Amino acid sequence: MRIIDIELLDSISKEAKESPRLRMNYNLHENLDDKVQRLINAMEPGTFMPVHRHRNTSETYFLFRGGLRVLLYNENKELISSTELNPQEGKYGVHIPAGQWHSIEVLLPDTIIFEVKEGPYTPLSNEDRLD
Repeated sequence: MRIIDIELLDSISKEAKESPRLRMNYNLHENLDDKVQRLINAMEPGTFMPVHRHRNTSETYFLFRGGLRVLLYNENKELISSTELNPQEGKYGVHIPAGQWHSIEVLLPDTIIFEVKEGPYTPLSNEDRLD
């Protein structure tokens, strides 16, 4: 059993602040081959998330704290939707369908999401990034 409490969230946020990527994952799944990938992701403003897609899996985020902008794009890298998540405003999460081009922008320090997607883990290929 793993307890998800303020001490754990603060610890992951501290690691994110010290990371060159300004984000840090805390995996709840046992290994990268698991059928379901469940992780806590701490992120700081300035972290870079390329426009990308997951062709074969949907992705769901629940925001524990902080603020996040979720950006959806078409295949021409044109912005088609922008949604801000903020638990203080009653906006807690988002579900992104498989194949949808997307990115995120971290709006507040100490932002933490719980992320769920189908496994196994597959690194993004060049065909799944709109650089």
